[in-house]
Amino acid sequence: MSQFSQQASSRGPACMCPLGMAGRVAVVGAGSSGLVCIKTCLEEGLQPVCFESSDDIGGLWRFKESPEPERSSIYRSLVTNTSKEMICFSDFPMPAEYPNYTHNSQLLQYLRLYAEHFDLLPYIHFQTTVRSVTQRPDFAQSGQWDVVTVSNDGKEERHVFGAVLVCSGHYTHPDLPLSDFPGYETFSGRCFHSWEYKDADACKGKRVVVVGIGNSGGDIAVEISRSAEKTFLSIRQGGWVIGRMSTYGLPMDMIALTRFNSIIMQLLPHQLVNWAIERALNQKCDHRLYGLKPTYRFLDGRVVINDDLPGRIFHGAVVVKAHLKGFTDSGVVFEDGTVEDDIDAVVFSTGYKACFPFLPKALTGGPHGELTLYKRLFPPSLQCHTLAIISLIQAKGPIMPMAEMQARWAVRVFKGLCRLPSKEKMLSVVESDMKKNLKSHACPRVAALQVNYIPYLDFVAKQVGVRPNLLTLLWRDPVLWVKVFFGPCTSYQYRLTGPGQWAGARHAILTQWERVARPFRTRPLPEPETRPSAIFSPWLVTFGAAAAIALLLCKKEILPVLQGAAQIVDRTKVFLTDCCSSV
Repeated sequence: MSQFSQQASSRGPACMCPLGMAGRVAVVGAGSSGLVCIKTCLEEGLQPVCFESSDDIGGLWRFKESPEPERSSIYRSLVTNTSKEMICFSDFPMPAEYPNYTHNSQLLQYLRLYAEHFDLLPYIHFQTTVRSVTQRPDFAQSGQWDVVTVSNDGKEERHVFGAVLVCSGHYTHPDLPLSDFPGYETFSGRCFHSWEYKDADACKGKRVVVVGIGNSGGDIAVEISRSAEKTFLSIRQGGWVIGRMSTYGLPMDMIALTRFNSIIMQLLPHQLVNWAIERALNQKCDHRLYGLKPTYRFLDGRVVINDDLPGRIFHGAVVVKAHLKGFTDSGVVFEDGTVEDDIDAVVFSTGYKACFPFLPKALTGGPHGELTLYKRLFPPSLQCHTLAIISLIQAKGPIMPMAEMQARWAVRVFKGLCRLPSKEKMLSVVESDMKKNLKSHACPRVAALQVNYIPYLDFVAKQVGVRPNLLTLLWRDPVLWVKVFFGPCTSYQYRLTGPGQWAGARHAILTQWERVARPFRTRPLPEPETRPSAIFSPWLVTFGAAAAIALLLCKKEILPVLQGAAQIVDRTKVFLTDCCSSV
């Protein structure tokens, strides 16, 4: 037993019922989350049994020509909105030759490579649907679950498991609120959810309205606009639009999601960070001028990742409209009173309902219809914490690394190596997180899902015992420390130490930018003359580290100064606005 395991064991078990049934764990779903859960169970010496309702792995990332009820569905052209180095699992980098933002077929191929490398397929029962997951009569003592499954030929089986990992996803039940819009019954055009959308062929030469400006809504509006006669994008709150490409053509998420940036954003006043980011976005595309400006500040709501939407608006191919109010016989009415006639189709990109019909109703009955989960993972109401919901979460960052970290925490809780707080404490944390998120997200169901990407990963990693110790790393390996602190927060960082340590993690971090560059090397170019740069001198790196640590130590003294600076900026903006108005 490792030193960490001995320390974890000394804290006491997560509950009074140790994992039974010889460590058998039911995994519901064989998408990206299900695969990493199977692998994590094997890594911890447990016996996973995965039930997948379809005939293949991939879940959300498996494109099909026709949508299938109660399964995820994607459109043909879908490209990931997080880069390959950020989205991949922590001990299995994507092939270097993959483009930095992969088509859905390439991500599916990556999942196949992952399953093959770790030999996961033998643990999956395909074409088997989980009908119910219920607590056994002696659950308070055993923590065990009765799981009923049904195969495609109608054969029903009953199983007993010591723990359950739910990985069925929350993009399976589309939310199509037609009843909210008067007149839809007599509307002559077609109304459908983006869940049904596959490509723009059926919209050629037609007049189409897309409702909603999430990532899917933006993508679909752009794609339809290339073949439709006219495309209208109906939005309620607006959205901050950012592209996948950052400065020098590098992946935006690898530039933005760093520990250094995360610390700076926590130290600086909220208002000042919003002002700086929004100013930079408006320099590329004035969100007010383009009709995109949202009702919320950048840090307080969702971000729309889309490379082409501003350009399509610029060309007049996409027309931004107010939120949909209702229908006429052949057209639509918007909340600002404007009407568009001769509308052939309305695509609702209005999100999904998180439905888990096979779970006990007591777990899914939150006050606002949401699933009450401690740290978006554990139902606090359970006497024994032998069930976890994986990837029911939203953040300004990739989901797959968060799902992997959740799985690593969950299985250690199942084994009694990590201990959860009391029910009262967990409910208090859930309530506190909800109140904080409701300030930015009016819908409680949406607010319940939100987390802050790097702080959330670090919190879970601390529970598992794999969070990087930055001070120790600075002392022992300053070259790696620079990459970890100032570079992108890739998942490899959580394989450097502790349970599940991977010998290749350091190399993966040091070579991540090489894999970014690989797909661009399609034509030989003369090598430029290289000279040592003063920017990366050891003295400046050391000075930067000292300055960052000083900021952390002096946060209380620095914040009033920064807040004062922000107030000066605001007063100046008001003064200039008054001057312009008077002129």
